[in-house]
Amino acid sequence: MSVHESFTPGVTADCLWISARVALPLAELEMNAIRAQGAGGQNVNKVSSAIHLRFAVATSSLPDFYKERLLALKDQRLTRDGVIVIKAQQYRTQEQNRDDALQRLAAMIREVGVVQARRIATKPTRGSQRRRVESKNKRGELKALRKVTY
Repeated sequence: MSVHESFTPGVTADCLWISARVALPLAELEMNAIRAQGAGGQNVNKVSSAIHLRFAVATSSLPDFYKERLLALKDQRLTRDGVIVIKAQQYRTQEQNRDDALQRLAAMIREVGVVQARRIATKPTRGSQRRRVESKNKRGELKALRKVTY
């Protein structure tokens, strides 16, 4: 794949693609079907349509860069043991919830892969400094006029 071709993340038969170069084998994910919570009538009591996805970051085949950044996250979905737990129960079918859980995991991993550009500190211009001081002086004069003199 060339650099100029567009990449569409997704799930193949055996991998969850995070980026054009990073893929996560589905064998490293643990997915269990559970009963969904909340209202839904008889269907919610009978059918295990929600998906509980567990992903152990430390033992995964992800590059170390991703592992370090994922484990450093302050996210309630990350346990103390370094396991990401995602519960998908938005949809009525197990397949849709499975796809939702996988997409949410991929988005989480993709998010930590983005490196923020370093901020370059700048100094205020002379004109902006002058305008700030002038506005402060005007405000002070206005407040001084309010004082009652006896």
